[in-house]
Amino acid sequence: MSKKFNIAPQQQTGSSGLRRSFLASLDVRSSMISTYKKIWRTIGFAAILTGTVTLAGCAGGGARPGPIAGAGEAAAVPAGPNPQVLLLGEVHDNAQGHRLRYDLLRQRVEGGWRPAIVMEQFDREDQDLLNKAQKGCLDAQCVIRVVNGARWDWQLYYPVIQLALTYNLPLVAGNLSRADASRVVRDGVTATFDPQSVRDYRLDQPLPADLRAAQQKEIAIGHCHMAPEMMIDGMVNAQVARDIWMAKIVRDQRPRDVVLIAGNNHVRKDIGVARWLNQIQPILAVRSEGFVEGGSKDGSLYDVAHQLKTEQRSDPCAKFKTK
Repeated sequence: MSKKFNIAPQQQTGSSGLRRSFLASLDVRSSMISTYKKIWRTIGFAAILTGTVTLAGCAGGGARPGPIAGAGEAAAVPAGPNPQVLLLGEVHDNAQGHRLRYDLLRQRVEGGWRPAIVMEQFDREDQDLLNKAQKGCLDAQCVIRVVNGARWDWQLYYPVIQLALTYNLPLVAGNLSRADASRVVRDGVTATFDPQSVRDYRLDQPLPADLRAAQQKEIAIGHCHMAPEMMIDGMVNAQVARDIWMAKIVRDQRPRDVVLIAGNNHVRKDIGVARWLNQIQPILAVRSEGFVEGGSKDGSLYDVAHQLKTEQRSDPCAKFKTK
């Protein structure tokens, strides 16, 4: 059995050196592995998402990962049986939403459900490295450091990643890299797909008008109506390519059930992953849950819309405005 890999604070710089050190460590045998597992399965999660989490090496007493609801937040209960595919959205920087989503997923897992977890936060090109990290890492902080993604506030995702490690749930990379997204913007929605996928998802035909119009609207809003008009169609293609890749990767996990962790627009039933999942056989039972700030409970967007308090932010449009 390979020794689990842990990252001390002095090792957290230099991604290439870190990866070499990690990969080398996988070949080291150690009888301490069972002890390590017991330690890390008793970590408390009350401090996660409140900014007090420490690096690997500090274990709290108690049982397996527990609720992490914030002050004044009522405990949530999952609605309905476990589906084949559970799409769980997010507002990327809303800590309340991350806490709520984690608690709902944790309860399902503690009840015996063992899905694969596909995450938008990992680029699909990093799957081999993610596999090695899952085999060699004791805790989520190690996985985060080894995969070395730079685009996300990783402490918000720590509990879900730790849940996967604790219960041996596969972590699956679901996103396009920026390089592939750029190819799609430049060359069209088919740029990253093989011929069979192009046929399966009918990408040799124009995108449905309602889908393109809705995606154009969301991109315009997301860029404060300041995105250059000539760029919109390419950005729509990139968003659609991401959704189709996530749908493909979710389907690739069959017969295992799957949870997708992604932004709210990706889990929408009308324009997101859910729309693409059942364009090919067999038809899967899909449930979509959005985590929305002051949003509509419109059932056409999600099967359930969990309402969140709006995060206090600086003007999100400031970066688009000229001085």
